[in-house]
Amino acid sequence: MSERLICASSALVDGSEGGQGVRFTVTRDGVEEQAFVIRYRGVAHAFINRCGHVPIELDWQEGRFFDITGSHLICATHGALYSPQTGQCIGGRCNGKGLTTLAVCEHNGNIYLKE
Repeated sequence: MSERLICASSALVDGSEGGQGVRFTVTRDGVEEQAFVIRYRGVAHAFINRCGHVPIELDWQEGRFFDITGSHLICATHGALYSPQTGQCIGGRCNGKGLTTLAVCEHNGNIYLKE
């Protein structure tokens, strides 16, 4: 399994402290898709940037994925709430459909996508 650089570790401030996410792209099944990485409780987590309710991007401004409490990821369009640790739907119009997770790792001061 190879690794692709997403961003420097310092680019991610914890969501519980008002931090933003970093957007990037991935290619899955020959299709380029938008994705994002966030930090929550000290750990980096990455997801495809697509709401479980309707296939639209979550962020209300580029890189803004957390609700006002900094404890959930929120779809800016429908208000669906997701766990920042797992992407699981925890409320709203996502109808139980969670976010698609991506494997990431952090070392040497950087965050990498595992491909």
